[in-house]
Amino acid sequence: MSIQNYEIENLKLTYLDEGSNMKLALNELNHKGKGNFAAQKLDLDTETTTRLSFEMDGAKYMNNVMLNLDAVLGIDLDKMKFEFKENKALINQLPLEFNGFLQMLEDGQLYNLTFKTPTSDFKNFLGLVPEAYAGNISQVKTTGEFKVSGKVDGKLTETTIPKFNIELASNNASFQYPDLPKSVKNIVIDTHIVNETGLMSDTYVNLDQLSFAIDQDVFNAKANVRNLDTNPLVNAELKGVVNLANVTKAYPVKLEKPLTGILKADVTTKFDMNSVEKSQYQNIQNSGIIQLSGFQYEGEEMAKPFKINNTEVVFNTSQIRLNAFDAKTGDSVLQVNGSLDNLYGFLFKNQVLKGNFNMNSRKLVVSDFMSPTTTTNEEGKKTTEAVKIPSFLDCSLTAKAGTVVYDNLNLKNVSGNLAIKDEAVTLSNLKMDIFGGNIGLTGTVSTKGDTPKFNMDLGLNAVNIAESFTQLDMLKSIAPIANTINGKLNSTIKLSGDLKQDMTPNLKTISGDLVGQLLSTSINESNSKLLSSLSSNVKFVDVSKLNLNDVKASLSFKDGKVALKPMNLKYQDINMTIGGTHGFDQSMNYDVKFDVPAKYLGTEVTSLISKLTPADQQKIESVPVTANLTGSFTSPAVKTDLKAATTNLVTQLVKMQKDKLINQGTGALSNLLGGNSSSTTSNATSTTDTTKTTTTTAPKEQIKDGVKNALNGLLGGKKKKE
Repeated sequence: MSIQNYEIENLKLTYLDEGSNMKLALNELNHKGKGNFAAQKLDLDTETTTRLSFEMDGAKYMNNVMLNLDAVLGIDLDKMKFEFKENKALINQLPLEFNGFLQMLEDGQLYNLTFKTPTSDFKNFLGLVPEAYAGNISQVKTTGEFKVSGKVDGKLTETTIPKFNIELASNNASFQYPDLPKSVKNIVIDTHIVNETGLMSDTYVNLDQLSFAIDQDVFNAKANVRNLDTNPLVNAELKGVVNLANVTKAYPVKLEKPLTGILKADVTTKFDMNSVEKSQYQNIQNSGIIQLSGFQYEGEEMAKPFKINNTEVVFNTSQIRLNAFDAKTGDSVLQVNGSLDNLYGFLFKNQVLKGNFNMNSRKLVVSDFMSPTTTTNEEGKKTTEAVKIPSFLDCSLTAKAGTVVYDNLNLKNVSGNLAIKDEAVTLSNLKMDIFGGNIGLTGTVSTKGDTPKFNMDLGLNAVNIAESFTQLDMLKSIAPIANTINGKLNSTIKLSGDLKQDMTPNLKTISGDLVGQLLSTSINESNSKLLSSLSSNVKFVDVSKLNLNDVKASLSFKDGKVALKPMNLKYQDINMTIGGTHGFDQSMNYDVKFDVPAKYLGTEVTSLISKLTPADQQKIESVPVTANLTGSFTSPAVKTDLKAATTNLVTQLVKMQKDKLINQGTGALSNLLGGNSSSTTSNATSTTDTTKTTTTTAPKEQIKDGVKNALNGLLGGKKKKE
């Protein structure tokens, strides 16, 4: 072969072993080498950079770790043996040197390698941390030492791995960044990663000691993990105190807002991952306590700074209990206690966090917790997303609050149950005092899709009508006329729709039904241009004196339209029926049908009726009149058929009177033709003349004058004097 050099640029390589559920990935692999490939034995001078990720059984052990290796490899092509000669490696910023060889075999690879840090400076430990988090370590002042050493010996085949022993050790070390006021001291690290058999299942990790101190706060930990490839067994102990405010004063952690608070821990735990995955909590052994006090956090995802005055988590064999959680954000204060069922599944296996909690609050302001998420795309354009219910929660909450402030509403004595699961909250038996009565609520709110949605059933009991229908935009749109009614309301409301980014209903999307009963009501006509206009067009009804007590109404709404089912009312002895539709844009089309007793239609009509026989009077009990309401609630148009109805009535009355007179004349004529005396003839003749005059001229004049006088009286005109 005449190849003298080669180069690989930006290669991505993934190795997946489904049998052991292991995945190794090399990203951004750049490699070049030069050597005389014509020789069977050669020295190959190489330079390699890549990012390494390694995971096994779903757990990530290395994630995008930066590797650099400049090495001269002694290659024996006959034996396919590669020996490390002069070399220099970096894992992130940790320097390593390798000795030994690896050899390709028919059934796998043979390893005989050792490696170590070339120096014992404690900066080697900081070099393990990616530079983005560790910063520039060249100026860091350190004391003590940190060593990494290891040995890999054996064959890698389909059934075996090389034996290895990797040690990380430090004793009485410290470091301090030049621009930070505090140091981390008394650092002790004693860690071993070992496989003594060549079987993957026998690999174990011993963290025999990890301890450090910042000021007077000391933290200690130790742990061991075994059976890594199948069912990892974990045994760990944590004990110590950490002042969170000192973390950023001793280590260059990049936080938008500094942390505060005191963390205290004294916990031991022993568990296996299979029990975690299967929620077999009886196999998990816990004991101890974790306390956090004076903690404060603020960030873009929080509407207001969140302060935990005190929280206490107690670990025991059966469960993990939240004994106390006393917190404040904005004007909201809350206390929570309860239990966590699968904290380890949440921490280690990406499972949902399950629990049961009780919450009490003197005051809870919903806006203190609701902060839409703002993101910036590649073009720099900002977009705002609605509030999301966390997908990792599966818990129930029994809540009580003295006051809950939601938008412009003050809810009192709030209590109920909440179940949070699958990015949704299910509300049950939720009760609250508001508008002089109380409201019960059940339903769901979901933020799983792009647009939050809700589905609710509400029960309103003795609430103040004017307050509820003026302060709630949704109710104001459903029944805008309700602001004229003083009194109480019992109602059931079923509704669903979309929520806006501030978690208030999008009125354009809601649909549902409302059934209500009015209690102890009166009407304030002056609050409504519609009622004032109706009163001026229908004088036989005083709208302000309508009796609405125990009146029931039923309406439905969808796509911004509200339909009122025909509703019966009564004003004195006038029956009324109201029905029609209106829009959330305040447009309307309603009909009010009146069954008006004739006595309300003026003195002339009453006079005409009095001339009828009692039998005929019974036929004229009432007159149907319809008022059509269009336009809008703020600019109404009212039309009635009152004039036509009255004209028809007067015509009917005159005709009935005409028929009466004709019948009287016919009777007189019959008497004349059947009589024998002259006086009878004379009288009959006179009567005949009178009848003739009456039947030929009086009806026309009576119809004309009757209609004219009745309309004038009804519509407010004055009877013309003759």
